[in-house]
Amino acid sequence: MIVTYDNRAESNESVPRQLRCAQILEVLGDREMTAREIALDMWTRGMIPTSERNFTAPRLTEMSNDGRVEPCGYKMDEWTHKNVTLYRRRETDQANG
Repeated sequence: MIVTYDNRAESNESVPRQLRCAQILEVLGDREMTAREIALDMWTRGMIPTSERNFTAPRLTEMSNDGRVEPCGYKMDEWTHKNVTLYRRRETDQANG
């Protein structure tokens, strides 16, 4: 459906990607965290309006693809009871910030 694609594109363009990526890196620090844990921490800090993991998951995928973060294991998600990916900053990125 065209409306769905239009809405998705509009939403995607409104996300301050660079800001969100910088916030994710700040929250991660030297920890290993899931997308949901990062979102919860960002919400607690007032960086995002809700603790929904969709604020972080797309950026984590992008940042994993471009080498700023890397998957480093799995952890049981307390809400879904499924294994989810843990992320950490790449060693080269940690040295820079």
